[in-house]
Amino acid sequence: MKAQSKTQTSSNGTFSELDKLSMANITASSSRLWGFFIACYWVSIVTFVLLWRAYKHVSCLRAEALKSPDVKPEQFAIVVRDIPHAPQGQTRKEQVDYYFRTIYPETFYRSMIVTDNKEANKIWGSLEKYKKKLAHAEAVYEGSKTTAKPEGTRPTNKTGFLGLVGKKVDTIQYCNKKINELEARLESEQKVTLREKQQDAAVVFFSSRVVAASASQSLHAQMVDTWSVFDAPEPNQLIWPNLKIKYFQRELRQYLVYFIVALTIFFYMIPITFISAFTTLDNLVKYLPFIKPIVNIKALRTVLEAYLPQLALIIFLALLPKLLLFLSKFEGIPTESHAVRAASGKYFYFTVLNVFIGVTIGGTLFKAFKRIREHPTLDEISSLLAESLPGNATFFLTYVALKFFIGYGLELSRIVPLIIYHLKRKYLCKTEAELKEAWRPGDLGYGTRVPGDMLIVTIVFCYSVIAPVIIPFGALYFGLGWLVLRNQALKVYVPTFESYGRMWPHIHNRILASLILYQITMFGYFGTQKFYYTPLVLPLPILSLIFGFVCAKKFYPAFQHPALEVAANTLKEVPNMELIFRAYIPPSLRSEKIDDDRVEDALSQCSRTAPV
Repeated sequence: MKAQSKTQTSSNGTFSELDKLSMANITASSSRLWGFFIACYWVSIVTFVLLWRAYKHVSCLRAEALKSPDVKPEQFAIVVRDIPHAPQGQTRKEQVDYYFRTIYPETFYRSMIVTDNKEANKIWGSLEKYKKKLAHAEAVYEGSKTTAKPEGTRPTNKTGFLGLVGKKVDTIQYCNKKINELEARLESEQKVTLREKQQDAAVVFFSSRVVAASASQSLHAQMVDTWSVFDAPEPNQLIWPNLKIKYFQRELRQYLVYFIVALTIFFYMIPITFISAFTTLDNLVKYLPFIKPIVNIKALRTVLEAYLPQLALIIFLALLPKLLLFLSKFEGIPTESHAVRAASGKYFYFTVLNVFIGVTIGGTLFKAFKRIREHPTLDEISSLLAESLPGNATFFLTYVALKFFIGYGLELSRIVPLIIYHLKRKYLCKTEAELKEAWRPGDLGYGTRVPGDMLIVTIVFCYSVIAPVIIPFGALYFGLGWLVLRNQALKVYVPTFESYGRMWPHIHNRILASLILYQITMFGYFGTQKFYYTPLVLPLPILSLIFGFVCAKKFYPAFQHPALEVAANTLKEVPNMELIFRAYIPPSLRSEKIDDDRVEDALSQCSRTAPV
């Protein structure tokens, strides 16, 4: 229809036909706003129903996984932190054993005191590096033996920086020498570490997984900052250096990290806003005139106009994950899966606040700076946002399209990892271990993939009523995602850890947060459209908060701790507690040269503590 007043499109003619399907084609105070109002309620109610069913389904999946009759070491252990000073004349291990044997006299099995393994890890890492280098050199030497030259050619290397400078040596002899030296150093360091570098933390083992599950969620001490416990993760998940961090120090670190993240979000918003404003062909040609001949190619110009800002945004955001994972570990988080979940949450805040809100509001204000400067009133700014919001759907529509066309195409083909693998196989890999390492695809990358999907959820929610044409693109994104990522998760990626669905409550909460943001956006938009019944939108965010509260009370406790009725399921075999215990010994503290009795002796002894 033709509006009697100006419509609210800002797509500059590029997608002008799409504006006819959005609220940009509806004039202020129009009776047609009732249709969009009803759609707002419909989207919210459908979301509530689907989230409830999904939470219930994932809860059942988690219970079935935890009921597995297979023996899993993490189900028979808990991790203890904030251990107080040991009484005079008592070792740390004796203190821990006495404490838990008193509380659980029939099921307590053994404890393992956490140690500072920094030096042992360093030596062990160097030892493993030389073992791999030796295996590689031996394979090269065997490959050099031919009929014409049966003695072969022994590989050599220089001992200096990156093997480029220094004395030239026989690689096989040099590696054997270094391995013998490092093995002796490691054996000595293991004894020192186990006896003299013990921390105020321990892993405690029980012969019953029901007792272990009960212990992990029980308050063991009167004061919250002593004898704090949590259920043990898989052995490879523990972040050992973080176990020694005290309770109040963890709290302080957590608030400090939140402050750093808030500052980073704020300062990242500035460059992202400029990216959304400047990554247009006209601006690039203005500041980089040498690209003008390329831009003049009609086909290339069309592609660049549609996808250049989105591509720049995706590349810019790719710099964040490692920083956020580092900050999450700095908080004192004790497990890898928990650190990934925390980094995922921080990344979600970045994407929503910077990409969605930054592009929507920042880009609009930047483009209309002159108009705001001439009329800097609240009414003028709100009117401007109302006019530009439907037009911004064009940007996000192409953003979603770019993500599923290019993103899923690269994901399914895995062309880059394929090229890298074949290059490594041809020029670098000489042993089976090296081939397996080159082939290893890694895990699904939850820390970045989940926030990326949550951003798409936020975008589709917030524009589902304002510009409904975005809904098919969102459905296509998640439909293709289900097909592609299901295949990748089952047949390609190798998970590095298993947390039994503990990521889902975080996904649920972020979908709900996106829904609330959508409802607030619609409330503001209806208000700028002078819709008389706008206050009727207010119950929606209140209902969303109530729904989230009910879900948290009903479902979340079973994700926070293993349910006892689940842990009580029967096992198919009697657990070998010795194997369970040894699964938690860090790799750097294991040694083939030390027999079982000596390892047990080292783990059980420590120097007597001095009087406090």
